[in-house]
Amino acid sequence: MTINIRLAEKDDAESLVKLNDEFNGVGITVTHVTESIQNSNELIAIAEYDDSIVGFACAQSYASFCYNYLQGEITEMYVMEAFRRKGIAENLVAFLEERLKLQDVKSIKILTGISN
Repeated sequence: MTINIRLAEKDDAESLVKLNDEFNGVGITVTHVTESIQNSNELIAIAEYDDSIVGFACAQSYASFCYNYLQGEITEMYVMEAFRRKGIAENLVAFLEERLKLQDVKSIKILTGISN
């Protein structure tokens, strides 16, 4: 199984809406996702298999007065159930870590729920 990891583009918005609905059921719109992809400093990484998006992860960088360097946080992660336990989440995290390093982020955190 070959999985491609890349940054999301505006043409991915419809697929991301569907995956996000599976993830948290918030009910975001294609317009909201498209605007976020185009206008936000958030990194949205997607995992593709056979031209279908099967997972995503999001990260942000930020400055804090407590540190003299940028911080990073991986804020969201979702992989479709049929594609779990295949290393996709690990690859999404590695991809985002590399992208954050390119932004000169020195420390990255990820918070998870108890069931994760």
